[in-house]
Amino acid sequence: MTVTNLSHVVQPGDLVLLVGNDRKEFIVLVEPGQVIQTHRGVLQHDAVIGSPWGETVKTHIGYGYMLLPPSLEQLIRSVRRATQIIYPKEIGYLLMKMNIGPGTRIIEAGTGSGGLTLALARMVQPTGHVYTYEARSDIQNLAQKNVAQLGLERYVTFKLRDIAEGFDEQAVDAVFLDVREPWDYLPQAHAALKGGGFFGALVPTTNQVSALLRYLEPASFGFIEVEELILRPYKAVAGRLRPFDRIVAHTGYLIFARALASPAPVVAVAPPDELEWE
Repeated sequence: MTVTNLSHVVQPGDLVLLVGNDRKEFIVLVEPGQVIQTHRGVLQHDAVIGSPWGETVKTHIGYGYMLLPPSLEQLIRSVRRATQIIYPKEIGYLLMKMNIGPGTRIIEAGTGSGGLTLALARMVQPTGHVYTYEARSDIQNLAQKNVAQLGLERYVTFKLRDIAEGFDEQAVDAVFLDVREPWDYLPQAHAALKGGGFFGALVPTTNQVSALLRYLEPASFGFIEVEELILRPYKAVAGRLRPFDRIVAHTGYLIFARALASPAPVVAVAPPDELEWE
């Protein structure tokens, strides 16, 4: 299976984005002899294979679907999920903020449905690696299937573990925590990072942000930043360009920091509802 095909025509094993005139879209792995059942008729995979990218092919009732290579953003949105995924708008930003690229070694916890894992694996190839930790085996199994569907499993090591036990890796370039109480795992994250390495976390509420901020500096993290991203899409119609009436206004807060040279002390952390606020 290929995610990005350099050929000008669709090949067996390609992932293809089908877009109808109604702008409804879905992603299909095309294989010889198979059929696609759509709400607008049946489409033969053999009619798709060999067609030029950007071409329109028709179902048995004459409805047309445009053939497009899916973007990474579309692939992430289409993954099977059992948990809420990190939105592509946050993923794109954190990739830049944490300097994720070819050769990067990064730890991720928790894996969830694997949306961020997919993006990290795409970015670190061919010489980098993603080490992703998850405490639930059923959730991990789904993420493994999502990563394997895109042929990226060679760049990802899945680990079933409570991260309170620490990480196996050392001197990694970056650590990203997508867990409910990231402040509980700051010593473990610091121990795994190289000096000056990138730390990131995502939490949905302001009291979680405050709890994390309280413990970042004592755990030897500096250059701390807190940011929120809001994406406002528009109706792309030339004669009546305007924003969509409804948007996803809030998805989460991003917290970034850098690992400082001094060793991280072991910090006894109280849960947020027991913290004394100044």
